[in-house]
This record gives sequence, C-alpha cells and structure tokens, in this order.
Amino acid sequence: MKLIMSLLYKSQVTRGQAWQAIFSREMPDLAFHIWPEPCDLKAVKYLVTWQFTPKLIDSLPALEVIFSVGAGADQFDLSHVSAHIKVVRMIDTSISDGMGEYITFATLYLHRHMMDYHHQQAAGIWHEIPLIPGPKRTVGIMGLGQLGQVAINRLKPFGFKLRGWSRSAHQIDGVEGFAGEGELKAFLAGCDILICLLPLTAETTGILCRSLFESLPKGASVINAGRGGHLVEADLIDALYSGQLSGAVIDVLSVEPAPATHSFFNHPRILLTPHIAAMTDADSAGHVLLDNVRRHRSGQDMVGQIDRKRGY
Repeated sequence: MKLIMSLLYKSQVTRGQAWQAIFSREMPDLAFHIWPEPCDLKAVKYLVTWQFTPKLIDSLPALEVIFSVGAGADQFDLSHVSAHIKVVRMIDTSISDGMGEYITFATLYLHRHMMDYHHQQAAGIWHEIPLIPGPKRTVGIMGLGQLGQVAINRLKPFGFKLRGWSRSAHQIDGVEGFAGEGELKAFLAGCDILICLLPLTAETTGILCRSLFESLPKGASVINAGRGGHLVEADLIDALYSGQLSGAVIDVLSVEPAPATHSFFNHPRILLTPHIAAMTDADSAGHVLLDNVRRHRSGQDMVGQIDRKRGY
C-alpha cells in the first residue's frame, strides 16, 4: 500500500496548531502532525523544527526537507543528515521587522546612555550625561545578510556613521565596507557600538572574544542578536569589568533557557533578553512555510534554502 506523505512539526505547540489550521485549509492532501501525536514516521517527508536529535532523523527514512522555524539553521547539527535532504531557514518579513525594531532599540539604548540613566533612577540621582550626536557615533554591523541590511536601513535615519563587516565584500550605500579576516581589526577600531548578526559557522564561533573586544575603542559597547555561540561569555564579563567595554545588550546565549544562576542576569552593565529579538509570527510564517512546500512539490527552488557546505 502506498504511503501518504506527511509533515511533522516539532516546536512550540500553539504556533504549530496555527500552522496546522493553515495547511488544513490550503493543502488538505498533506497530513500535518504535531509532535508528539502518533503518526507514521516512515511517511514523513517534511520536518519543521528548531532542533532535532540523530535518533529522530534516523526514524524518518522518507525525509526530504528540514525546515527551521526561525531565521537561522546553524543550530542544526547536519553531520549525520544525508546530503540529499534539503535544509531551509525561515525567511519572513515578521522576523526581519522584529530584528529591525530590536536593533534600533538596542542601539539607541546604548547611544543615549539609558543603562546609566536606569541605574541613576534606582539610586535617586538626577544627573545629565553629555550626549554624543548621532553623526559622531560609529555603529558597526557584523554580518551583512538579510538581517544585517535590515538593521542598516533602520539605523540610517539617525545619522550614525555606519560600517559593515562580513566574510565576503559587500557594497552598500552609506556604509563603509570591510571584508575578511585581514580587514577585521581595521573595522573594529572605529566601532563605538558593535552589532553581531553573523551566521554561526566554524569560523564565527567564539568570534566575540577577548582579542576582538581589545580591538574596539575603549568604552565601546556590544549588541549580540546573532547566536549564543558567537560570544565567549567569560571574556565579555572581563571586558566589562576592566572598562574596555561600557555595556552590552545580549539576546542569545549558548545555553537556553539560561539558568537563574547565570551571571548575566544581575550584571549591572548587561541588558539580557530571552532570545526575542526576532520572533516568528504564526500567520505570516505559516504561509511562508506553505509556499515553500508548494515550491518543493512542484520542483522549484525554495526560499531560504541553505548551502550546506557554507552552513547558511
């Protein structure tokens, strides 16, 4: 008997139910299962998830596509996933818009000394801190892909001097460009506020470390909305303690959720948020997923399909 191919969703249940309703209306011939409800694993053609185990992959012999529920796919360990299985990250305007909002907020929070004013308020201190005008403040963005360019467009109206760095060269209007390992220190030397939106690869793991912080101007600040694996957490604490860095806004950690004992929770120079910079909107992202399944079924390229050799 011929198997009826299906989709298995393994992530946040409420969002899964919303996506299940979309597929039920728009693609009723594809069974949409939400983990851990019973289903025939031998018939699963599509896996939609944030993370998976080797055991789960081994139980899906008909698997052809793994969809990430988020903007990245670098959280996946693909070393044991067959080469024929395609991997697709979520490309959705709600994610881009959310990241643009977060980067704008975090940059202005640091630029306008809001961390200091919050401490002053708690201490009952009324004290004006001299303001550096936007055109005299340099903001650097590491990672010039879709999210990096959204961040640039959101920051341009404030008049900041913008510079960008990535592994390969980019030409972006109004942005001073740097590329490759050879230009990293020159890029960092001028950044008052550094934003990390890099993909996580073998080359970028641990890139936010002691030597990078020491290459920034003294008193610079850092925003990490990329991946927790970019940051060497102990080196950030040391750089804040020494005064090399004046503050940090951190949205991602290597271990999530962070335990209540994590040192970042109570650090006076760190604003920590629980991986909420770019949140997937159930309705719009559900239709993005639906469109990609349609594309795959008709033999078209899928939006957001990664190059598995590069990892993004």
